[in-house]
Amino acid sequence: MFDHRGKQIYLICGSTDMRKGIDGLSSIVDLRLVCSSFESAMFIFCNRSRNRVKILEWDHDGFWLYQKRLEKGTFPWPKEGKVKKITLSGDEFSCLLAGTKLRRRLAMDEVVPGLSA
Repeated sequence: MFDHRGKQIYLICGSTDMRKGIDGLSSIVDLRLVCSSFESAMFIFCNRSRNRVKILEWDHDGFWLYQKRLEKGTFPWPKEGKVKKITLSGDEFSCLLAGTKLRRRLAMDEVVPGLSA
């Protein structure tokens, strides 16, 4: 995984067109969110189906663009309303990306009454 320590982490509410690349996503940050995509931060975008996320990160000499696609399940994602972005802590960020694995693991570990191993 990548290092997020010491960086602001912003979850971008609502859905984003995942065909957008670095330039399109950084213009969303600059124009719609009225903050700079060149700050030491990570911006997390999600598609309408909530099964893909892209993370845009500036590392002082270029942009990184990470992408994750779930084969099953969805990311818990807020709809866009008055709030356009949410600041996440490092732990919340890790939980967001690992949440589907945790839900799947809990579902597999469920005990069904009446069945013996």
